[in-house]
Amino acid sequence: MLILLIAGSVAAGAAGCSQTLPQAEGAGHGGIAGGAQPAPQQPPRAKDVRLGTGPARQSRGVVAGGAADAVYNYGPTVMVEGGRTRMWWCSQYGSAPPPGDDILYAEGPSSDGPFTSPGGGAPIAVLSGAPGGFDGMHTCDPSVLRVGGTYFLYYTGAAGDHALGNAIGMATSPDGIRWTRANGGQPILGPSHDVHRANVYGAGQPSVVFLDGWYYLMFTDTTGRAAGWNGAGQFVIRAHDPAFRDGVEALGDKGFTPESGTNAPRTRSVVDGFSADLAWVGALDAFAIAHETAEGTTITFWDRNFTMQPYLPVVIPGPWQEGPGLARRPDGHTPTSVADPCGAVPLDVVRATEIGSASAPTGLTHFGLDLHGADGCSTPSRSTATFDGVAMPSPDRMIDLYRRGERIRIDRRSVATVLAAELVDRPLPHVPDLPVVTRLRSGATVVHAYGRGYGMVLDGKLYGLPDPSIVSLNGSGVQEIGPQQWDAAVRGLPLGG
Repeated sequence: MLILLIAGSVAAGAAGCSQTLPQAEGAGHGGIAGGAQPAPQQPPRAKDVRLGTGPARQSRGVVAGGAADAVYNYGPTVMVEGGRTRMWWCSQYGSAPPPGDDILYAEGPSSDGPFTSPGGGAPIAVLSGAPGGFDGMHTCDPSVLRVGGTYFLYYTGAAGDHALGNAIGMATSPDGIRWTRANGGQPILGPSHDVHRANVYGAGQPSVVFLDGWYYLMFTDTTGRAAGWNGAGQFVIRAHDPAFRDGVEALGDKGFTPESGTNAPRTRSVVDGFSADLAWVGALDAFAIAHETAEGTTITFWDRNFTMQPYLPVVIPGPWQEGPGLARRPDGHTPTSVADPCGAVPLDVVRATEIGSASAPTGLTHFGLDLHGADGCSTPSRSTATFDGVAMPSPDRMIDLYRRGERIRIDRRSVATVLAAELVDRPLPHVPDLPVVTRLRSGATVVHAYGRGYGMVLDGKLYGLPDPSIVSLNGSGVQEIGPQQWDAAVRGLPLGG
């Protein structure tokens, strides 16, 4: 289901869909019981710095599309993971009841495709409407993360085509293909109903990033107070809980403030547009928002707290008909430039480029360019942001994981693959020469405390794990401990983000 309203140079597009899986114990994923250590204070930054841009690139043609009866293909989310590029997007298969939007999945060697199902052949439908649910007809606009061994899918859901019927749901998966609806099949966010406008789309088009233990959710809400006359606008909330059931903070005029739920008044929009995508750029120490304007996909930048814009916008040129999907790591960060990790940032998007036979967007095509002058290693804090979550081979044939300015040595590559947001195959130049603070050995015991979560005691400190997937991968056993013993432990960094 598409937003058909177009205003000025900004076009509105979207659909409706949603779902859920059981969650790990504790407040959330990514740290010790979901907790996050605060980011170090940064000195004042310059505003509106102009970045250099390399030559624009573009695939030779359409890189992905559903089978013959999939007459529209749009709203992709793109994940670079394990040497492949994975993509989920909005389409419709007659073979995937009920009638309405479906989320398709395919993978390829790069953003240039070709994208096929895991076994080859046509992309597959991985999420469709759940009759009787809030997403009974439409599931669309996916945004996918992986934290630890768990994939999270955020999407727009709708029971039909009625006014203000769209809301945001969530599902979880062990592999990004087999999804189970979370939150009891209920939406995690709906329209705020601050203002009712002519655009009666509602809430949807989610984009989610995992940073420092927080899940940042950016979304459309045409009823938001700070939306434009046509309903355009992008709002942001965050929480340590991936389902946003508690501990929610909403971005307003005074920054992030605690709220009782996800439907607090929408008092601040971060970009005037629909169907946008969010990413964190470590080398720039900034968020990037991709949204469509007359020139192509415009990328605007915000600092960590959305208080100032450290860089001038850049444009990835070319035709478009619907919102872009940024190529991102599993945690929603942009991939590291292997050739120039401190100075360059690869920005790549996939977006629909034509209107098909169903009068809806299709023709998914790849566009991109490199940013230059990132200066990502100019200070220790900038280096920490640039290499956070990156793992690479160590001199002794193990894997080094860089996490918030520390280096952790890991015996097993399979374990590092789950804990790292990005695993490169060779040591990167200019990586900070940090001492190894601890080593995660094969078979190390995992501890579990009810209501707290999972962790490992390494060199006398308790390191939080995002989920129990590490147990079998590391050949570990699980030791039950009490909550008081957990709370009394000396804390290391969360290993999952």
